[in-house]
Amino acid sequence: MTQKILVLPGDGIGPEITAQASRILAACQAHGLDVEVEEALVGGSAYDAHGEPLPAETLEKARAARAILLGAVGGPKWDKLEDLAKRPEKGLLGLRKNLGLFANLRPAITYPQLAEASSLKPELVAGLDIMIVRELTGGIYFGQPRGIEERNGERVGFNTYVYSESEIERIGRVAFEMASKRGRKLCSVDKANVLEVTILWREVMERLAPEYPDVELSHMYVDNAAMQLVRAPKQFDVMVTGNMFGDILSDAAAMLTGSIGMLPSASLNESGQGMYEPCHGSAPDIAGKGIANPLATILSVAMMLRYSLDAPALAQRIEDAVGKVLDDGLRTADIASEGTRIVSTAEMGDAVLAAFEAL
Repeated sequence: MTQKILVLPGDGIGPEITAQASRILAACQAHGLDVEVEEALVGGSAYDAHGEPLPAETLEKARAARAILLGAVGGPKWDKLEDLAKRPEKGLLGLRKNLGLFANLRPAITYPQLAEASSLKPELVAGLDIMIVRELTGGIYFGQPRGIEERNGERVGFNTYVYSESEIERIGRVAFEMASKRGRKLCSVDKANVLEVTILWREVMERLAPEYPDVELSHMYVDNAAMQLVRAPKQFDVMVTGNMFGDILSDAAAMLTGSIGMLPSASLNESGQGMYEPCHGSAPDIAGKGIANPLATILSVAMMLRYSLDAPALAQRIEDAVGKVLDDGLRTADIASEGTRIVSTAEMGDAVLAAFEAL
């Protein structure tokens, strides 16, 4: 049965990088992937055209799609919009909420060819392969009550950190399943020494563990986890944590790899429908210059094939093609080093496509 894919180029460098990823997607179609691809507007571009960062038409198409490929949203052009509900980022949050995308998968992979680009010693990061599973629709970012109000003559800001057992169990199962298919080690990150909500988090993870006897479960406080990511990152296989901690740790882990421009991500709901996007932002300062790195977006297509479209062989072929291009010494400016050749966004897309076809 033909499955639908929705491409949302978005803002900034989004159209440039999704254009290259879409070429790889078309090559997959030529190799038997039965999908129908269409585009729609989201973020600032949608606001400019329709006055909304998530038009009803886009949301309708997203609901009908098996998978969504997103470029990036946002930029200084829209930062001064007084109505926060109209800002580009609300389009992204609206997609997550309306599609129930609760499980964020953020891999941190250091390609051997790029180990020298990391801020850590190459021997600490070469071969790094961590999967961070972040709960995406709960926690302190969404908890109520929240706000800013006056108390005793001064303004006070407040947020509520809340998780239910069912929310924790749902993300826990995703992480255990992921670990069972990888290195069979799962580290659950919390702050159970001071936060009651993460005491519950730890209890639920412990309760799930007997259902996955092949997975070794460990626990780590978030401050120690941050330290260990810098000290000895290869000790981790799969990490699972809540929304705020995952937001912070996944960005820290991303920089271990040398460039956030290399890292894809996935956000899944309970049916396996997913939104796939690079971890970097819209980079408006380089938009239109043809120098953005499209590899994270291309690798997001590989994640899409693996987690939503049940096409792991094509996913592996894309990943192998990216590895071949890096072996050949081709780099966009963000990952360039001595002895490598800097190429444009389109030239990198050309090279990956050629490598894909040659495999």
